[in-house]
Amino acid sequence: MNKKLSEICDIQSGGTPSRSVTEYWANGNIPWVKISDFDGKYLQDTEEFITEDGLNNSSAKIFKAGTILYTIFATLGEVCILNIDAATNQAIAGITVKNDDVNRDYLYHYLCSLKKSVIAKGRGVAQNNINMTILKDIEIPLPPLEIQSEIAYNLDKVSETINLCRKLLNKLDYLVKAKFAEMFGEMHSLTPLAYLCSIITDGTHQPPKFTSTGIPFLFVSNIITNEIDYNAEKHISDETYKELYKRTPIEVGDIILSTVGSYGHPAIVTKETPFLFQRHIAYLKLKRDIVNPVYLHSTILSDKVQNQIEGRVKGVAQKTLNLSEIRQILVPLPPLPLQEQFAEYVKKTDLAKSAVKKTLDKAETLKNALMQKYFG
Repeated sequence: MNKKLSEICDIQSGGTPSRSVTEYWANGNIPWVKISDFDGKYLQDTEEFITEDGLNNSSAKIFKAGTILYTIFATLGEVCILNIDAATNQAIAGITVKNDDVNRDYLYHYLCSLKKSVIAKGRGVAQNNINMTILKDIEIPLPPLEIQSEIAYNLDKVSETINLCRKLLNKLDYLVKAKFAEMFGEMHSLTPLAYLCSIITDGTHQPPKFTSTGIPFLFVSNIITNEIDYNAEKHISDETYKELYKRTPIEVGDIILSTVGSYGHPAIVTKETPFLFQRHIAYLKLKRDIVNPVYLHSTILSDKVQNQIEGRVKGVAQKTLNLSEIRQILVPLPPLPLQEQFAEYVKKTDLAKSAVKKTLDKAETLKNALMQKYFG
């Protein structure tokens, strides 16, 4: 049995008090949710608060704890459940279950499963949104309540494993940053990146002829996790690779760095796998007799260097980190044995991360299979 979302839920959108009226925001005590506050299944903290005057003089409204929040503007199809009473902006709809034959957690998971189709519906609209009519007309399959509860329970359990793995990975990343700060945070003698590299250039400026298979051709999206994702959407032939390779003679231990859009993401070449990349990625061939790639990778990710990068990007519509600016970035250069000591620590941490990632991959595969089974 299917029912429209509006048949089983009350659905309302939020609102934003005028930013120009200080009294609507100053010293507010009503949590006010933005899309950026979404973090996992439950939401219990907000960055901003509004006042009673702000609530009463705008289209904002209080949604009770337990309300499902659903994003309908810009970032589409994100879902969470309120753990607190809160107001939201107009990009978020509040969905309150009103039927006893609907399990709220089942509905949450079903709405999560619709993200790709909802994004597809929002494409082509100037501001990438879906209207309330589209949301209200979503068809919800409703098996017996005990089946809904079983589905919600199974998906919650595997989601808990996924969330735990992600927290562990974040913790391990934090430990590496803390170790870096402990070993190198007090160093005041700095060296420009140009001194540490024999080559600093960017990817090919010549639009290659792409093939369906072959050698991976990477874009910025392939390195935004600060590791290289070789699962490329585009490929080039061996012949094209041989033509373009000389510009960036890639070897294990070299570093590539995103320079446009999601700039400032470094990744170490760790495999012999041949690949090439677009001009929005910089190529750093290190002088291995003075700098360790694992050390430099963490250095680029440190707050001090990321702050330099932020101050050096140019442009407004599309911020770009130019090669001339990369060459001037200043980094500490401790003795090579000390760098290698740090690299050994990172290696041990990476072994732990690898084990966690395997568990995470299995859990995500299982969740995808369950979502397909239940909602596919």
